[in-house]
Amino acid sequence: MTESCIRSVVEAIHSSPFQAVLHLAGGASQVHFSLLFGCTQSVELNETIVIGRYQVVGSLLSVPGASNTVLEVVVPYSKMSLIQLLGKIPSQFCGQQTAEDMALLAYNRALKLSKPGSPAVGVGFTGSLASSRPKLGEHRFYMSTRTADQLWISSVTLTKGLRTREEEDRVSSHLLIKAIGNACKVPGASVLLLSESDVSDECETQFNEDQQLEQLINGQICFKIYPFENEISAERKIIMPGSFNPLHDGHLKLMDVATRICGDGYPCFEISAVNADKPPLSVSQIKDRIKQFEKVGKTVIISNQPYFYKKAELFPGSAFVIGADTAVRLINPKYYDGDYNKMLKILVGCKETGCTFLVGGRNVDGAFKVLDDIDVPKELKDMFVSIPAEQFRMDISSTEIRNRSGM
Repeated sequence: MTESCIRSVVEAIHSSPFQAVLHLAGGASQVHFSLLFGCTQSVELNETIVIGRYQVVGSLLSVPGASNTVLEVVVPYSKMSLIQLLGKIPSQFCGQQTAEDMALLAYNRALKLSKPGSPAVGVGFTGSLASSRPKLGEHRFYMSTRTADQLWISSVTLTKGLRTREEEDRVSSHLLIKAIGNACKVPGASVLLLSESDVSDECETQFNEDQQLEQLINGQICFKIYPFENEISAERKIIMPGSFNPLHDGHLKLMDVATRICGDGYPCFEISAVNADKPPLSVSQIKDRIKQFEKVGKTVIISNQPYFYKKAELFPGSAFVIGADTAVRLINPKYYDGDYNKMLKILVGCKETGCTFLVGGRNVDGAFKVLDDIDVPKELKDMFVSIPAEQFRMDISSTEIRNRSGM
């Protein structure tokens, strides 16, 4: 693969709408940074300092636009670091399943960090290459990329003694660029020619929408966004959680009012496929509810987190739009094992993520209530923002609509 070919692939990656998180373990990571960022100096990432050693390659491939693509790079260089990243001890530190697990974790992280509507890519790499001491095992590396609809895995075994460490770094880096290019659907992301004695194996799996939703329900992926809005400009999300069974004018009007109060933000409705007290939604139920938002041109997120403190972790800095009835439950110690201090600790944690709650008036126990009617603990008061009744009041509910229609 020529340097001009690599540069054109990197340019195309940075021009694509995809945004990526990379988890890189093993020696080959030293060159990945110079290829992706064009860096020829030390780069500090997660307390790991990696030297971009190929200064000529770095200067040739210093392609503007890396910030359009790269959201985060994590280098779990030690075994303990990789264990903490994976949350388990892998059966093999340098193995196909480990690369696949790293890519899935990177994909979920990219979902959280990417701009609304931007497709996410997770990249996992683990390698065991030439070192200062002769290795008993093979010189090999494993790569995996994960997108919403594709899982790609590759393993490469290099001929021992054929290349120096720097040359093995170069081979793995070039192939990683190729893998990222394929994930970003870049035309012409071609593969570096290996020696005839090298061994490589690739496998690609496509996921249809039903499979993606099944993975979400099962907890493999944390959420999936359906951006039906014509234009997405703001990075901050204004999120209205609910079951939306069905979606009605009250939901839409409340979101419009909340968006005006926020002044800046991207409005999203959110449905949790997993319920704390009921069975999870089926794929067909989720798809039926998604169609409602497609008809009105509104973005909806399908997540697998029914609890607000988990939603806050998924969408830090967001403004959640809720009714007064939900606000009452949110601060009720009953839902925290009857422990007031536990409730306070969890909600202070939500506050620390930068999240706020916009509270609209709702009927609570037969009476219409607004935020001022709720006794919010002083530690949490600045996290709650009132939506005045004169700006929004609609007593209709999804339950009433279902009862009237016999649903």
